[in-house]
Amino acid sequence: MAAIAHGAHWAKVLDAIPLVVLVVDADGQIHDANAAALSLLGSSKDRVLRRRGGDVLHCIHSFDSPEGCGRGRACRDCVVRNSVRACFAGGTVTRRRAKLEMLAGGETKPLELLVTANRLDGEEGLVVLVLEDISELTTLREIIPICSHCRRVRDDQEYWQSVEAYFKAQVGLDFSHGLCPECTERHYPQYAPKSAAAAGPGK
Repeated sequence: MAAIAHGAHWAKVLDAIPLVVLVVDADGQIHDANAAALSLLGSSKDRVLRRRGGDVLHCIHSFDSPEGCGRGRACRDCVVRNSVRACFAGGTVTRRRAKLEMLAGGETKPLELLVTANRLDGEEGLVVLVLEDISELTTLREIIPICSHCRRVRDDQEYWQSVEAYFKAQVGLDFSHGLCPECTERHYPQYAPKSAAAAGPGK
């Protein structure tokens, strides 16, 4: 009974984490996955367990070999798989960047992740993987159309909006506002601190 309660508690903790969390073995087979992971994978837990990560992610390189994920030539350079190997060699991995290409709806979809991996204490042969999807942040690094006059930016739906609204919608980023010294002096000179040069010599 205690073991069942412990397992339920473990599942609740995993599901409360908003990032993708996978528990895998040395071959990359999934032994547990949280709700965020299942959402990314678009599958249920019973269809994910005991399968390799690249197979359920539909990584394009999982099709390089009939044996699936981890068996193709490109898999030797897979950051996710090598992060797991590093853990079994006694190390840890913190936010290592990985680029994957997935097959979704017959189309190739790029996916960029930050990978954190660590050996799971008390569990022989298991590693916990935390995957942060930074694909949207990478997209924002590309050229964003911005009006040269009002400084509003154009989104993918051809809608012009403020920089603040754009970043809020894309990555949930809030802005705080202030005034730089130049704008303070130009628009609110009464509040601008007097510089030593403006005060004149000897003042």
